[in-house]
Amino acid sequence: MAVFAGKPSWYVAGLAFECAQCGHCCAGPHEGYVWVSRGQILGIAEFLGINHDQMMREHVRKVGSRYSLKECPANRDCVFLGDGPLGRGCRIYPVRPTQCRTWPFWSVNLHNEQAWSLAAMRCPGINRGKLFVFDQIECRRRATDE
Repeated sequence: MAVFAGKPSWYVAGLAFECAQCGHCCAGPHEGYVWVSRGQILGIAEFLGINHDQMMREHVRKVGSRYSLKECPANRDCVFLGDGPLGRGCRIYPVRPTQCRTWPFWSVNLHNEQAWSLAAMRCPGINRGKLFVFDQIECRRRATDE
């Protein structure tokens, strides 16, 4: 049996997820952090057609020794969450950070079934769509924990 944090994993049979493109995972009202590496910052800047200094000034904040994308002060939404012709979505989706790519398979959501259910209350894509097998889930979880 698969093991997570020294205990048998409750999601060994897999979990379903399909992004509903609702933007809830990117929205406030609470403060949060979208951690980005230097490489990701450079990739986002290139995608936006701006230089590194402008990217840092307008879209990134330093938190301790790490970097996070900024939030809109009024609603705590990610600075890159915006309205478009197809509805609400990520303006940097093709180059979004690892943290965004691995949602909802974060350790905090995978801690137990109750944590997963709480995440599902905010995210309509949890428990629908494609079934991710245990190894796929663990790969995503580990990528975010690094």
